[in-house]
Amino acid sequence: MPHGLPRKIRIAFIVQMALASLAILLAFYVVTALFKYSFIQATLKDEAAHFWELYAASPAQPPPNNHTLRGYLVEAGYSNLSLPANLRPLTPGFHDLVDDGQLVWVDRQDAGTLYLVYLREQATRVALWFAVLPAMLALFAIYGATWLTYKASKRMVSPVAWLARLVSRWDPRHPDIAALAPERLPPDMEGEARQLARALHTLGGRVEAHLERERNFTRDASHELRTPLTVIRVASDMALEEEGLAPRVVRSLHRIQRSGRDMEAVIDAFLILARESEIEPQSEWFDVCEVVQEEAGTARDLLGDKPVELLVHCEARPRLYAPPRVLHVVVGNLLRNACSYTDRGRIEVTIEEDGVVVADTGIGMAPEALARAFEPFYRAAPERPTGSGLGLSIVRRLCERFGWTVQLDSTLDTGTRAVIRFDREGGQLA
Repeated sequence: MPHGLPRKIRIAFIVQMALASLAILLAFYVVTALFKYSFIQATLKDEAAHFWELYAASPAQPPPNNHTLRGYLVEAGYSNLSLPANLRPLTPGFHDLVDDGQLVWVDRQDAGTLYLVYLREQATRVALWFAVLPAMLALFAIYGATWLTYKASKRMVSPVAWLARLVSRWDPRHPDIAALAPERLPPDMEGEARQLARALHTLGGRVEAHLERERNFTRDASHELRTPLTVIRVASDMALEEEGLAPRVVRSLHRIQRSGRDMEAVIDAFLILARESEIEPQSEWFDVCEVVQEEAGTARDLLGDKPVELLVHCEARPRLYAPPRVLHVVVGNLLRNACSYTDRGRIEVTIEEDGVVVADTGIGMAPEALARAFEPFYRAAPERPTGSGLGLSIVRRLCERFGWTVQLDSTLDTGTRAVIRFDREGGQLA
């Protein structure tokens, strides 16, 4: 997990330490500047005031002169030639003589002018003790606290990271929930992490049970639903072999056979949708035109006495590698919709090199109905008794399962055009 929670916490603490260091360094710079230009200035000003008090009591009082401070006094009426050359042009106030390494306070009174010189080197040394050293101690304290907090946070999130790594390696079809059993959890996993592990263990058990039920259903349905359909097909075949059957009975038996085949196709399609997408269904090469012609023959019976003509145009004869019954269901649903919503005119089915087009002159759909056409149980004309609103939803799901595309274009009171495009790049077309 290169971008997991521990890494994010580590980055957060590194950023925190970097920002704290930057803040300390900035504070150090500010404190040093304030020390040099505020504290030293105030000290020199106070020292000058103290000297003038002593001078008022005894004019013989010499100016300050010690290890850190040098004083020069030019009494009123006297020349300043006795001063060092760099001090002569200075006016009253504070001066920072960078080139000479001096901080100078010039204080002019009626009795004369006092020059107090403080060495920058000494000021830097004092700033080191009063500003840099506390800043470094604060910085090390922040580093230590951050490191201890990071170690504690890492211990807290390590169980969650362990759970994330374990779950990320699960196979959705066979989740390894045994690793989350309470007796197999790490001993340091306590509190909310243990509760999360128990919840994941319960969820994994439910998912495993659900997958097992799904496998059992698809296996049992594949067998149990086909058995009665096989009986219907065999019985209708035997009945058709009887001599002297009335034409009406023969037509009914043929309809029973077609309905049985439709049911088998629907069952196959539903079982394909119920299985995992990784399981490839049984496929074979077949002629698309043959499937469309067969479904068109069934759809003509649905038209009954309607003044509607159903035409099939085989402009190409593509061969498709897929389960044939899936295309039966897709085309059959589109044709049943066209027959149900077309009261007069024609229905035309065109087979092209890479798809099938079903166009009708029916009632059509408004834009808002067209936008919801693929929703389950939605019907554009609920007043019509036929249909449950599931046909187009099933068509779209089957097309998505095999990489096909389905598109509807419709105009109210004009007709609808459904287009199915097969997957050319998937090796399904010959």
